[in-house]
Parts: sequence; C-alpha cells; structure tokens
Amino acid sequence: MSDPISAVPLDDSVEFSLTEVCAACRVTEELVVEIVAEGIVEPLGRERAQWRFTGGALMRVQRALRLQHDFGINLAGVALALDLLEELERLRRVQRSID
Repeated sequence: MSDPISAVPLDDSVEFSLTEVCAACRVTEELVVEIVAEGIVEPLGRERAQWRFTGGALMRVQRALRLQHDFGINLAGVALALDLLEELERLRRVQRSID
C-alpha cells in the first residue's frame, strides 16, 4: 500500500499535523517531540495540539531519523550533522553558480 504523503511534493507550501508526520515517518509523537526539543525542526503553532510542519520540516525529520538509524547518532549529533550537511549543500550550490 502506498503512503499518500509520499505522493505529495514536499515544499514549504504544504503543511502536516503532528499525527501526519508521525504516520509518514512511522514514529511516536514522543520521538517527534524530542526532535522538536532538540531544535532539529520548528513546528508552526504554539501548542503541541496546534503544531503544523512544512514539507521541508517533514523531509528534515525523515533525514534525521535515517541518520539516527543508520549511524546510531543521538539527536544532538543528528542536529549537528544535519546543519553541516545543509551547509555543505548550500556551498555546493554557490560553487555551481560560480562555475
């Protein structure tokens, strides 16, 4: 069975609830709350019941979970690794625009 979220283009114009993020990533709400607490993603909305996640945030959660699973990195390490990977991607885009 296909996951309906995987068919949606994931950009910042698309938003997902906490429940939808948990379903798409196959994780508990508690793990997503830990990911938010670590600063890996910032949901829209003040209260947990009102949280909305952009498509970009959903992709970042998925990437964080992959790093944690594949390399056994704790969430603090995942946050650092994601920041470094994103900086590397940004620098590569700049380099390509110069070339």
